[in-house]
Formats: sequence, C-alpha cells, structure tokens
Amino acid sequence: MKVFSLGDSGNNIFLASSHVFFSQCSKNKKLSLTELLRLTSDIAVEDFAQRGLTREFLAERNIAILVSRTSFKIHKMPEENQDIMLFTCEEKPEAFQLLRSYEIKAENGEPLVSGLSTWIVVDIASRRIIPTKNFTLREEPTKSLEHDCEMPNRIAVPSNAVELCRRKVGYSDLDSNGHVNNSRYGNYILDALPENILEQEISEFKINYSKEAFLGEEITIIASFSDDRKKVIVAGRTERGTSFESLLAYK
Repeated sequence: MKVFSLGDSGNNIFLASSHVFFSQCSKNKKLSLTELLRLTSDIAVEDFAQRGLTREFLAERNIAILVSRTSFKIHKMPEENQDIMLFTCEEKPEAFQLLRSYEIKAENGEPLVSGLSTWIVVDIASRRIIPTKNFTLREEPTKSLEHDCEMPNRIAVPSNAVELCRRKVGYSDLDSNGHVNNSRYGNYILDALPENILEQEISEFKINYSKEAFLGEEITIIASFSDDRKKVIVAGRTERGTSFESLLAYK
C-alpha cells in the first residue's frame, strides 16, 4: 500500500493506492473477503499512525483500538491486477465506538466498495471499553459524511442455523494482540460455505466481532440460508460464546 496524501479541506480524508495481486484473490479472480477486511483495517491503522497514533504509542498508554463491526456495500469487487484507490475518514464518534468510513475506487473513479466500521477503544490491562469522550489523544472528529452503505448493526442469527464445520484456531490466525486477526474470519466464512453459494456475485457483507478467539480454541461455524439462497448468515461460536456474526447478500 502506498500512501498518497493526507487531509482534504479539513475532512481528514486519508488516501492510499494499492495493486490487487494474484495472491489476494479468490478462485473467481476477485479480491477475497479476507483481503477486503485486511486492506480496510490496515488503512485505518495507517491513518492513525500518520497522525502519530501508532500501535506502539497507544500501547505505551495502555490503549488498544479494536474493530467491532463492519458493513460493506459491494458495487463491483476489485479484480486481479487492478490498481485501486482507498479512501478512509474517521467521523464523529458514538458514545462508546469510533466511526470510520471507506471508499474503494478504480483509477478512473468508478466506485467499487463502500464501507463503514465501528471501533472500540480498550484499556489493555482490564480489557474494558473506554468511552470515546475520554479518548483525548487526538482531536475528536465532528463531521459525519453521507454514505451509500448500511450502518454496522446487530446481526440476528436465526434459530434454524445449522452447523457447517468446526476449525481450531492456529498460530497463523493470530495477530500481535494475541487473538484471531479480524481479517482471518473472512477465511473462516469462505472455507465453510458451499461453492455454489460462493460463486454468486456478492453485493453486501457485514461482520460483527463479539468475543475474542485465542490459540487452540475450537470455533463451530453455523449458518442460515434464505429460501432463494441470496442471503446467508454465518456465525462462529466457541465454548465461551459467540465469536463473530456475519451476513452475506448476493445479486
């Protein structure tokens, strides 16, 4: 990822460019959900770092910023060998969650993906959530932009959800926070769903992170399918409770 510029008339819009490589794509030669999650979380981390809020700086002050919910509207998934532009902006926060928007566009300006995510500020030692009004290490954003994707919200898992598979958390799933990296859940979802579902063109993707998963834990993946197979809800549960919930809609 190449940082392009920072700031846009006071809107704090962070811009970067990237190339979609072969290894980032699924069988259909389009960016995988895992890579979409990775790119958008990486650009958020880089935005904070460019403003002096590196992970090391925050950790020294006993603070971590963790993504909690993400919602994407997918106009057209980026494709292999495509050059793309990534925009992100931290917006006016909620009481207990930071809010961030995303836009991914082709070089010619064609909209590809729109997104919103919420992040929690956590006390590392106690793992307690810090109210956003107490996160004073940067000037708090006051602007809210217009979006063409839904706000991240609760995902209800129907009672008729069935077990698809079980998988154990491996070392390669972890990040330096010691838990499963948020992007890895994209792999959990893709590996669990049947191929005839995955071959459809995706139009919407939401994921909520409910409880951290750790090395060696077994995650049971369950799913509920709409009658027309155009919408799927996928969740993962450990012995300690729900780890993640997600929704995928197809055209």
